[in-house]
Amino acid sequence: MVAAPVSASPSSSQVSDCVFCSIVAGEGPADVVLDEPELVAFLDRRPVFKGHALLVPREHVVTLPDLPASLRDGFLGAAQRLATAMVEGLGAQGSFVAMNNVVSQSVPHLHCHVVPRTKGDGLRGFFWPRTTYADGESAEYAARLRSVL
Repeated sequence: MVAAPVSASPSSSQVSDCVFCSIVAGEGPADVVLDEPELVAFLDRRPVFKGHALLVPREHVVTLPDLPASLRDGFLGAAQRLATAMVEGLGAQGSFVAMNNVVSQSVPHLHCHVVPRTKGDGLRGFFWPRTTYADGESAEYAARLRSVL
């Protein structure tokens, strides 16, 4: 495994007990696939499929809403490049790109999963519980979201 070549001790923007901060600091084992000044991507230790990568900001950020605007474009651009790399580098037909925020987030450090996909690979997606809106309720929810966006 290759570790991200950064400082040997966590910076003020890292958290000492965070496994991803440890990887960013070069202290934890990881197969690094992208090493940039503000971002690191490495292979997931328990991949959905081989090549499954995790993209993280070097700065300790817990969730997507916490991501500073100054990192947003670079983060998305890196995810886009990783998705392209799944096809060009691994021969995948496409990719699955996802992030959890708090719920189902196994490590409280923002990470974007980029997983290579091939038709017929057996991944059946998620089983989402379904609900319905009462009359007029969907418009209310839409307005609430618009008000904060």
